[in-house]
Amino acid sequence: MFRVILRAAAAALCLALVLPFAAGDAEAKTRLPATPVSQEAWQTETGLTSHPIGWEEFCRKNAAACRVRDDRPGSVALDARIWALILKINIDVNAAVSPLSDEDHWGVAESWDLPDDGYGDCEDYVLMKRKLLHDAGLPLAALMITVVRDLENAGHAVLTVRTDRGDFVLDNKRNRILNWADTGYRFVKRQANLNPTRWVSLGTTPPTFATAAQ
Repeated sequence: MFRVILRAAAAALCLALVLPFAAGDAEAKTRLPATPVSQEAWQTETGLTSHPIGWEEFCRKNAAACRVRDDRPGSVALDARIWALILKINIDVNAAVSPLSDEDHWGVAESWDLPDDGYGDCEDYVLMKRKLLHDAGLPLAALMITVVRDLENAGHAVLTVRTDRGDFVLDNKRNRILNWADTGYRFVKRQANLNPTRWVSLGTTPPTFATAAQ
């Protein structure tokens, strides 16, 4: 009962109810994204920046995970099988992990951890999705931990997956995966594409762009 009360009270940073797919949205749930007609489907890196403190602590505790080398291309060739895999992992992790703030979970303001006990905040969801997608064969360079400001202008973390059809966002606040430009978030920084040991600044408000019909 005590844990249930804690979870109910954890409407803090990164914590939110997951938005399910709307009724009648089954086709959109699995439809392969259209081919973009603008380079704005991909985020632009604007320069090196500092690592989040939580990432530095995570790497201190998990040095081997942060030293992983992956020399494959930093973009995923998106097909129906890979898209279904990305969708499934996003939904499965959102369902398997219950939101709990670091204060309630660990008694500290900030701690990035794999949610092995079934509880975590936004960074923990991201770390698990990144691990599972890499274990499933996706190149680590294409799986970028990303810091944003959400629709309430609160700090939040998501996973950006770079593909040949754009940069797509896996979010613990929703099951549907959107192109970064469709999230409404303000993108602050992320791991550098091709070099996940470095972090880069990003643009601010996503642009509006058109996609070609599939």
